[in-house]
Amino acid sequence: MDPRPNDRAIQELIDRQAIHDCLMTYSRAVDRLDRELLLSVYHPDAVDDHGVFVGNREEFADWVIAMHTRMHLSQQHCQFNSTCDLQGDTAHTETYYMFVGMNRKGTPLAMSGGRYIDRLEKRNGRWAIAARVCVRDWAPLAAIPETLDQSSMTVVPLDEATKALMRAGAQPARDRTDPSYQRPLKARQSS
Repeated sequence: MDPRPNDRAIQELIDRQAIHDCLMTYSRAVDRLDRELLLSVYHPDAVDDHGVFVGNREEFADWVIAMHTRMHLSQQHCQFNSTCDLQGDTAHTETYYMFVGMNRKGTPLAMSGGRYIDRLEKRNGRWAIAARVCVRDWAPLAAIPETLDQSSMTVVPLDEATKALMRAGAQPARDRTDPSYQRPLKARQSS
C-alpha cells in the first residue's frame, strides 16, 4: 500500500480546514461587530434561523450587531466540538457553542449554550454557510424548565411574539429528531 495521501484525501483536508476557518471566522466577526467579515461567512442567498430571528445574511448582520451593541459591553461566542459530514461540495456541520456576554443592564453576566447546525456549500471554490439553525440547549435559569423548547433556554426577557417564533422553530432533541440529522438542512424562511 502506498503511504502517500492521494489527491482526493488532500482535497478533503483542505476543504475541512476551509470549513473550520469559516465557522471560526463567524465568532470573530460577531464578537468584533464586524459586519463585512460577518457577511463573508455566508453565501449571498443564505438564511440564518437564530430562533429569535430568521432572515438573510444582511438582515441577520444588522440584527445581531444592533442587539449585541444594545445589550452587551462585550461578548464571546466560543465554539467547541464540531462534526462535519462532507459530501463533495456540500457539508453539514454541528458545532457546540457557549455564549458569554457582559450585560449593560441587570445581572453582569449572560450565558447560554447550544449548537450551530449548518449547511455549508463550496461555490466557485469558496466555502460559506448556506443555511444555519441555532439551537439553544441550556441557560442558567432560575428554575428547571418544564420543557426544552427554545423560548425557555434564554435569560433574556422575551415578548410573546418572540416566544412564539422560537417555539415554532427547531427544538433540541436527544434522538434522531434533532435538527442536526436533517439532510439537507433547511432554515426557516423569514416572513
